[in-house]
Amino acid sequence: MTGFSLPEFDLDAFVGATLAEDLGSGGDITSMAVIPADAVFTGVMDSRDAISVAGLPIAERFFRALAPDMVIEILVEEGTCVPAGTDLMRLSGNARAMLTAERSALNTVQHLSGIATMTRSYVDAIAGTGATLLDTRKTIPGLRVLEKYATRMGGATNHRMGLWDAAMIKDNHVAVAGSVEEAVRRAVAAGIADIIVEVDRIDQVEAALASGATHLLLDNMTPDQLREAVGIVAGRVPTEASGGVRLDTIGAIAATGVTFVSVGRLTQSAPAADIGLDFALV
Repeated sequence: MTGFSLPEFDLDAFVGATLAEDLGSGGDITSMAVIPADAVFTGVMDSRDAISVAGLPIAERFFRALAPDMVIEILVEEGTCVPAGTDLMRLSGNARAMLTAERSALNTVQHLSGIATMTRSYVDAIAGTGATLLDTRKTIPGLRVLEKYATRMGGATNHRMGLWDAAMIKDNHVAVAGSVEEAVRRAVAAGIADIIVEVDRIDQVEAALASGATHLLLDNMTPDQLREAVGIVAGRVPTEASGGVRLDTIGAIAATGVTFVSVGRLTQSAPAADIGLDFALV
């Protein structure tokens, strides 16, 4: 069995719950009725699109959960960019197990490869600018670790994994605290080491820095405003452009000198990759 694992994620529980959702209380009634119990299939998973690959070791877990002795060969390394028509995985083993696990395995690879593929297009669009692409917390509930794994496979860097690993002071926090300065002061007083402060006006930049911000999120600013903000910061803390970033605008945004550009649509809006699995009876 593959040694693939993800920190802070119970992959076996995910696989078990996903299969249980599909099997319900009656099991795969079609395969049990139509396919002999001892039938053997060979299969090939391939991509019908040009993609960045993510999720093959997880797909393997689905098949092995139902047939531990299945022969599986992963043909492409995670994160690899491949052209349409590329074979990704070969399988040989119990036909019922393959058919039962097929949809769960494909759904996972299609979703994660879709995220990785979109992410790679954004990474390529800012190549040479010096900026780093970040993902966000805009993920499907319960799938954050998987989706953020996929953005890494596409070349991005993970931003916060949750609410616990850095403070992020946004407009609602400021509204309750009364000012940017007071909100940051409270975070500093709480002993938080990493304090990200969202600012959407140039006049907030110096106030946030003076109060103890360790990272500035420059929200929905134009390229000219971003350049001005970067000049004021002058390298004292990392800067992050965020808000409404699209593939056709990210190049100009990254060229302003910001340290990071964060893009929510990487996990929020990526289309599934077109990946299929074709079987043959041995």
